[in-house]
Amino acid sequence: MKTVKIIIERSADMFSSYAENVEGVYGGGTTPQEAKQSALEAIRILKENNTEENIPKILLGEYDIKYQFDIESLLQYYKGIFSAAVIERLTGINPDLTSQYSKGQKKPRAAQRKKIENALHSLGKELLEIEL
Repeated sequence: MKTVKIIIERSADMFSSYAENVEGVYGGGTTPQEAKQSALEAIRILKENNTEENIPKILLGEYDIKYQFDIESLLQYYKGIFSAAVIERLTGINPDLTSQYSKGQKKPRAAQRKKIENALHSLGKELLEIEL
């Protein structure tokens, strides 16, 4: 299956989004949610307003969308779900440090980013195994 990779990151005064592997897909907003929706809207508009030969091949037929966040955008996006205390429980990272990451006051090292990513993926797998 083809995958469209959308990057969501914090800029100086807003959150921006763009498809890393599709020309012409850009978005933005005051929140990561708005930036994500803006990129999806750009894909929709691109597909609706172009002939098939002018639509990037990756957008023809079925494709998956994968999102890549910077840490600040990720923590802002899931603010109501993942508090600093929850991130600490999942990763062992100090909540004060996590709070600084979410505010953009500090940038995590690669090892810290990977620790957060692995913890979230592990949680996701665990949640997929739940039956009610």
